[in-house]
Amino acid sequence: MHFEVLVEDKSGSIVVDNALRAILGRNGENHTWRTHSYTGLGRLPRDLHGRSDPSNRLLLRNLPRILRGYGRSLPSESSAVVVVVDLDDRNCVAFKRELLGILRGCTPRPKAMFRIAIEEIEAWLLGDREAVTSAYPDAKKSVLDGYVQDSICGTWELLADAVHAGGSAEIKGVGWPASGRAKRQWAEKIGPLMRPEGNRSPSFRAFLDGMRRLAEGGPGSGDESRQPSPSVTLPPTYTPRPAAGNPHTSS
Repeated sequence: MHFEVLVEDKSGSIVVDNALRAILGRNGENHTWRTHSYTGLGRLPRDLHGRSDPSNRLLLRNLPRILRGYGRSLPSESSAVVVVVDLDDRNCVAFKRELLGILRGCTPRPKAMFRIAIEEIEAWLLGDREAVTSAYPDAKKSVLDGYVQDSICGTWELLADAVHAGGSAEIKGVGWPASGRAKRQWAEKIGPLMRPEGNRSPSFRAFLDGMRRLAEGGPGSGDESRQPSPSVTLPPTYTPRPAAGNPHTSS
């Protein structure tokens, strides 16, 4: 089976690429894939059937055109498109419905699967605490203990507070592109250590199960409309406490 994998940014593509190797084996042996990273998620164009600007590297902006192209060029019996995006502050069910609407508008329609990291791709890293602490032995236990898996809590900020010496406040103080560099570093260090079977993230488990169905060619594996939407954890609020001797917790 061949997979064309679309991810909204570089750090996400590193996480996904490592996960695919762990799930499918070495690229080129039993399965092949190409991972395409974008410069962010963006928004869907108003005209879903119009032309997009090639210089615009936002994933949603280009997604209708890309899916239509794959519908024409990819043999559905031996290949599939996999789209991985962050939920951020969206409604998961509505977002998934919107993505499926784009797919249904394609003629011909490619075999495709959409997976949504809740809240952000860093939730998949945090889903394997052993991988986090192996990559960062000095990670703050108090911060990791306070994380509710797949909660809407400012996920990358929480990971920064756990593994970065100055925490998320320092990264935000520097501004862009410091956050992008930090996310890529976490992906590069933690991603290769992740064990799919032990990951506690429900949204990662949905990705894992979906990839296996596609790879095995099981019933309904090519029809996303028949697959359930990912479950969503009700969001607690993550509130970092002042740094002067107080641990970070989730309220």
